[in-house]
Amino acid sequence: MTVTAFEYDSRICERFPAVRAVVVVVDGIDNTTSPAGLIDFCRSNDQSAIERLANVRVAEHDSIRAWRSVFTSLGVKPTQYRNAAEALLRRLDRHGELPAINPMVDVGNAVSVRYALPVAVFDADRIMGTLRVTLATGNESFRGFGGTGPETPGAGEVVFIDDADQVAARRWCWKQAEPTAANPATTRAMFVIEAVHVGVEDALDSAEHELGQLLHHYFPGVGVSSARSSALDPLASLS
Repeated sequence: MTVTAFEYDSRICERFPAVRAVVVVVDGIDNTTSPAGLIDFCRSNDQSAIERLANVRVAEHDSIRAWRSVFTSLGVKPTQYRNAAEALLRRLDRHGELPAINPMVDVGNAVSVRYALPVAVFDADRIMGTLRVTLATGNESFRGFGGTGPETPGAGEVVFIDDADQVAARRWCWKQAEPTAANPATTRAMFVIEAVHVGVEDALDSAEHELGQLLHHYFPGVGVSSARSSALDPLASLS
């Protein structure tokens, strides 16, 4: 079994009516080694993002402000648990470049810092059925990176969870789980680009377009498909 759909829980949609996501699935990838030119592109992209940060501080981005507001409303301290885009931008601002992880994650991170939008990158074949953004019951188990023991998200925490009850991400877009994240053995990847503020449609369109261009350019011959999810139309079926 593999991922078949992405969906926002109705409770998420009611509380955050501006929520929306672009979901991109790419098939037939070789994620073991970085293709020629990708690392150089990522370094150039990092420098462009740093130059933009000289004019607009991380916390001043509309997207970052919106995610901070959402986290606060959920009882999550946004300066302790930073959304994925803010965490990347702050790391970039401190260190001058982002580390290479694996090609799919590197591409996702490049799009994330370009548009200040969180981008999760999953191994699509490790997600079972529908991947939902929903509220934890308090009985789920999450395993992060680094060999740490399982964690139990608190009841009401926003999580990504599939039909096999695997928690793929905690505190919405804070941290992914290791078992379902894209890794060097991944041959089918799933990107989820999210936003929670009004007026982000153009940025989402551009992020989706650029992601597609990067995938086709650096991984010629792969299959790329996409779908949209929003509060008004929360279920995105994936081919």
